[in-house]
Amino acid sequence: MGAYWIEGGVPLRGELAIHGAKNSVLPILAATILTGGCCVLHNCPRISDVETALQILEYLGCKTKREGSTLCIDTYEAVPRPIPVSMTGRMRAAILFMGSLLARFGQAYLAYPGGCALGERPVDLHLLGLRHMGAHCDCTEDCLCCKSSCLEGGTIALPFPSVGATENLLLAATACKGDTVLCNCACEPEIGDLVDFLRCCGAQICGKGSVLQIRGGCSLHGGEFSIMPDRMEAASYLAAGAATKGELTLTHVCPHHLEAVTAVLRKGGCELREGKDYISLRCEQLRAVSPIRTAPYNGFPTDAQAPIMAALASAKGISVIEERIFSNRFLHVPALRKMGARIRASRHYAIIDGVSRLCGAEVEATDLRGGAALVIAALSAQGRSRIGTTEHMERGYEDFAPNLMGLGAKLRME
Repeated sequence: MGAYWIEGGVPLRGELAIHGAKNSVLPILAATILTGGCCVLHNCPRISDVETALQILEYLGCKTKREGSTLCIDTYEAVPRPIPVSMTGRMRAAILFMGSLLARFGQAYLAYPGGCALGERPVDLHLLGLRHMGAHCDCTEDCLCCKSSCLEGGTIALPFPSVGATENLLLAATACKGDTVLCNCACEPEIGDLVDFLRCCGAQICGKGSVLQIRGGCSLHGGEFSIMPDRMEAASYLAAGAATKGELTLTHVCPHHLEAVTAVLRKGGCELREGKDYISLRCEQLRAVSPIRTAPYNGFPTDAQAPIMAALASAKGISVIEERIFSNRFLHVPALRKMGARIRASRHYAIIDGVSRLCGAEVEATDLRGGAALVIAALSAQGRSRIGTTEHMERGYEDFAPNLMGLGAKLRME
C-alpha cells in the first residue's frame, strides 16, 4: 500500500488541466457492450476504476486498446459470462454491466459490486425498474442474476433520482419492445454524457432532465465520443487551493457543472473568475459557510463534501454540513480530528469549528473522496503528514500527487 508524505503550509499556485470524468467514462464503458462494434473514447482518465472496467470488458471477450487518453473498445465478440467478485468487488460501477448485458444478451450475472464503504447503497431501485421491464431478477447473498427473453417498454417512475439506477435502466431500455419513459431520473451531467454517447451510437432518446423517453429496439453501432471533464476532480483542487490560501487556474472544465461548489467557495471569501472552460481561484482567508446540504444535481454534490470539509477545518468560524445522500460519509472525520480539526459529527450532520492551523499527523485514507480530504488537510497543515492507503485516491484521480507537486506542494510518494 502506498503513502504520501506531505510538508504542509505551502500555498498551491499555478495552472492545471482537468481530466475526463470518472463518473462519466464508467457507464459509457459499460454501454459499449450494447453496440457490438468498435467505439473510440477520448479524454479517458488513467485511473484504477477505468482499468477495472477494461478488465471486465476483456473478461467478457471484448478487445481494448489505450493510446494516451484515448480508448478503443471492440465489443463484437462479447459473451455474457458471470462477472466474478474479484472484479466487481473493486468498484461500485460494475453494477452497470447488468443493464447492458441484459439488453444485448437477455441475461446478466455478476457478483455484488464493491467500492467505497459509504453506507447503504442498495440495488433495489435497479431491480425494481428491470422487473418492471419484464426481467426476472434473483439475488443471493453474493450474486445478482437477471434474465429476460423480451424486455417490455413502459413508464417507470423512480422513487429517488438514483444515478446508478437511472444509468442501468437507460441501458436496458435501448433493447425494450416499444418505448420506455423514465421519470424522476437523476439529472447529473454524467447522465447527459451517457445519453449523448448512446445517441452517437444510434439510440433514439428524447427529453432532458428528469424525464427521458427511449425508443426500444434501435440498432446501435460503434461511435466516437469525448468524455466530459471531471467536476469532482475540479472541486477537489478548488478546495485544496482555498485550504492552502493559494491561487490557481483550472482549465478543461465546465464551470456551470460546478456552480453549487463555487457558490460555497465565494461565500467563504474566495475570489473566482470563470470563462468558457476555465475557473481561477484566489483565497487569502477562508471564512465559515453554513449550512451546506448535499443533494442530487444541481444541489451540492456529496462527492465534494469531504474535500470542502477539509478546507473549512481551518476556516474562520463555524460551518455546518448536512449529508443527505449517504449514511456513512463522515469516515474521514476521525483522521481530520487527529490533525487538530474541531469537528463534531453524527450520522448526517457535521459541525466544523475552524482552527487557525491544522497540524501534521499520520493517518489512513478510508475512501476515495475522504482520502482526498486528508491530502487537502495535510497541504494546509503545519508540519509533516503521512497519508496512507493511497490506492483509494488512485481510483478516481489521475496523477493526483504529481499534479499537486506541479502546483508547488511539498509531497513525496512512498
